[in-house]
Amino acid sequence: MLVPVLLSGGVGSRLWPVSRELHPKQLLPLAGEMSMLQATLQRTAGLEAAAPLVVCNEEHRFMVAEQLRQITIEPTALILEPAGRNTAPAVALAALHLQATDPEAIMLVLPADHLIQQVEAFTEAVACALPLAQTGRLMTFGVVPSKPETGYGYIRRGNELGADVYELDRFVEKPDEATARGYLESGEFLWNSGMFLLRADAYLAELERHAPAMLEACREAMAGAATDMDFVRPEAAAFNRCPADSIDYAVMEHTGAGGVVALDCGWSDIGAWSALWEVGAQDASGNVTSGDVLLDNCSNSYFRSDSRLVAATGVENLVVVETADAVLVADRDQVQNVKRIVTALKAGQRGEAELHAKVYRPWGSYESLVESDRFQVKRIIVNPGQKLSLQMHHHRAEHWIVVHGTAEVTCEDRVFMLAEDESTYIPLGHKHRLANPGKIPLELIEVQSGAYLGEDDIVRFEDVYGREGGCGETDDEDNRI
Repeated sequence: MLVPVLLSGGVGSRLWPVSRELHPKQLLPLAGEMSMLQATLQRTAGLEAAAPLVVCNEEHRFMVAEQLRQITIEPTALILEPAGRNTAPAVALAALHLQATDPEAIMLVLPADHLIQQVEAFTEAVACALPLAQTGRLMTFGVVPSKPETGYGYIRRGNELGADVYELDRFVEKPDEATARGYLESGEFLWNSGMFLLRADAYLAELERHAPAMLEACREAMAGAATDMDFVRPEAAAFNRCPADSIDYAVMEHTGAGGVVALDCGWSDIGAWSALWEVGAQDASGNVTSGDVLLDNCSNSYFRSDSRLVAATGVENLVVVETADAVLVADRDQVQNVKRIVTALKAGQRGEAELHAKVYRPWGSYESLVESDRFQVKRIIVNPGQKLSLQMHHHRAEHWIVVHGTAEVTCEDRVFMLAEDESTYIPLGHKHRLANPGKIPLELIEVQSGAYLGEDDIVRFEDVYGREGGCGETDDEDNRI
């Protein structure tokens, strides 16, 4: 059976400030109304395939599950990596899981954050690769290059095996411009898309041949895996011993059973803001805009506004990206260096590297509106049927005002309902819980007041998401949700 395997472990730091470590690019609607993850899943709808399997970070598990629910997809499993170890171990975890039920399962391995504009061409390429994958060949997809791109790795194709299907000769690193131009003119090189079609047993056999320590660690991790709802948690200590490597380096560069399909489908890895300018709808002056943007005499630039008006005059070749808590301005030819900004933010322990002003949680989201000495104001959204943990605070009291929906409030021994325009007060030190028993989202304004307002002032007593614990386990700091 063909099984789409989505790899959703990246953080997309070159797309900061929209992509953040705890809300990365694959979970964002960057090139359409759907998130990149959702669009990748929808792309597989034309294939005769089983339900998808998703490998993602522990921190993103509820957001991934919610996005699958929104498009009515029930996954085969959500495998949660205890730590990032690159793509080769991630694919190994998926292969080991699938082998338990289908020894001949064929994995269509797809990064969850790529764009494909011509889905029919992608579907046809999978159909071309499938007969060879069934025989045990490790197939990859090489994108027909349209320009001498220096930001992608390349694949050199070998002998022809069929129409647009070739033996895999070798992988090559990102070239300089002169080398890339030579690759383009030769017609022998394809962009490395990072997409693969592999029999699970064939991949594991090659991994055992070329990276046995990696396979051993993954086997031990899956042997000790725990299952929680749709989540499969490999045993952390074993997986943490696993060497980190990409599937290209660990397997594909060494195997004698590789193959490549030439693919021309409007592909992009959306690796930087310049990629969104390239694939976007450009106006007569070459500008791409998103959100509330006003331009005067601007050209060949990308402007994105998420929360307020962005206005520009007399500029060219820029990228300007606005979010509620940060603004990025960059030369369009230098956007690969945005990653250095993120590194500097982390070095300065700035929260903007990890979180947005709007923070998503398994029960909904919260957004900080006003912060000052001894008080702050938040907008809280609780999804239908969800509830926060039963908790208390040592240093702050809270006032809740319902603006939309119905709230079920627990405060010490009292449980009561609040309708729109009603409010309540949660005194310092009182056990409390907020829940949404209704069918529509609950929206409320929370006003916190006290001597200390840090998110580590919390003690949990009960939690449906497995976050019970004492001080320090907070909705901000427990990033495993």
